[in-house]
Amino acid sequence: MDFETLHYQVEDGILTLTLSRPDRMNAFNPTMRHELIEAFDRADADDAVRVIIVTGAGKAFCAGADLAKGGDTFNRAKREDKTLGTGLRDGGGTVALRIFECKKPVIAAFNGAAVGVGITMALPMDIRLASTSAKFGFVFARRGITMEACSSWFLPRLVGMQQAAEWIYTGRVFDAEEALRGGLVRSLHAPDELLPAARALAREIADNTSAVATTLNRQLMWRMLGADHPMEAHKIDSRTIAYMGQSADVQEGVTAFLEKRPARFAMAPSKDLPGFYPWWEERQFE
Repeated sequence: MDFETLHYQVEDGILTLTLSRPDRMNAFNPTMRHELIEAFDRADADDAVRVIIVTGAGKAFCAGADLAKGGDTFNRAKREDKTLGTGLRDGGGTVALRIFECKKPVIAAFNGAAVGVGITMALPMDIRLASTSAKFGFVFARRGITMEACSSWFLPRLVGMQQAAEWIYTGRVFDAEEALRGGLVRSLHAPDELLPAARALAREIADNTSAVATTLNRQLMWRMLGADHPMEAHKIDSRTIAYMGQSADVQEGVTAFLEKRPARFAMAPSKDLPGFYPWWEERQFE
């Protein structure tokens, strides 16, 4: 399908997903919500996609919710997008949860302003890089609304409670240097060096790792953030390492290391994940 608010480009194992409403600073609207979910569905089903980079067109990454409706922007009684039914689920949260479930590593490349949902939807992405010209803001309290997109779960886990509280309570917009100091982003880059840096990182993953092992590792780490004891990690680690330990990819990985050559991993997430994936949907471990 063609997207109205996104550019979707796959090249050599890397999907570059570009938010593309530059005339509105890539502001988030119902169409973008639907298309982001569809794009991640498509990427998960495509074994040609090893890593996903998310960036923005023009000067902004995403300036937050489109405020074209003024004071009624967040009034669900007057919202045209009724696809969530009558329940109290917010649109940004549906996107954040879809990214959280993704089978592929996701890299955010903040080319410019990332405010409101523009930053909260990037919290479940795995690694965040920023242009030196980027700005960030969890501006919810300044708009008279609460944080959303599951950010009350993600943000304190990523940057710690004290830093999360300061950014949320003040609602101020802050620069890339503060984002780096606070642990929100991994590194800063000159504007013209941002995407090359993101692609170099994506290339390192795509060229050197097992796609299935990476899928499992991604969910092992994210799912354990809420575990109450390391035994929970031990239980699922034991299952995944037993599964991969007898797989074709581990045979190739070890053999390639011993033969001092690049590994050629053949297993694919579309068909070679273990039968117990997704294990978090089970009621209990055996």
